[in-house]
Amino acid sequence: MANTSMSYETIMVFSTTLGEEGVNALSEKFKALIGENATVDKVEEWGKRRLAYPINDELEGVYLYVEFTSNPDFPAELDRVYKITDGVLRTLIVRKEEDNKKPGKKPVPENKSEPVPVPESKPEPVQEQE
Repeated sequence: MANTSMSYETIMVFSTTLGEEGVNALSEKFKALIGENATVDKVEEWGKRRLAYPINDELEGVYLYVEFTSNPDFPAELDRVYKITDGVLRTLIVRKEEDNKKPGKKPVPENKSEPVPVPESKPEPVQEQE
């Protein structure tokens, strides 16, 4: 089986208790790790944001978003490194699907049926009361 490259995206949430220098160090560590093992397509630093719910009694986290292209084995290794690194609150790695590369997907046919005609209702005559 050939090792084909696939597109992925990952989001990391770092603890704010590390301070700005600690967060920058983690951010650079993961950018370098991804850069050594994959082709980095896009990097966005989303900065400090409020979490939807507390994680380890923390209400805020620093977000980093990276899109990359790699062989299918690298995301598992990246996830392993995420799990053993202190200061990482949450992570997510998702494979991106290309619209033109969806094998086995058939296009959904358009609904060609005509609308069912609704019979017109005639108003009933109103009888006058005396």
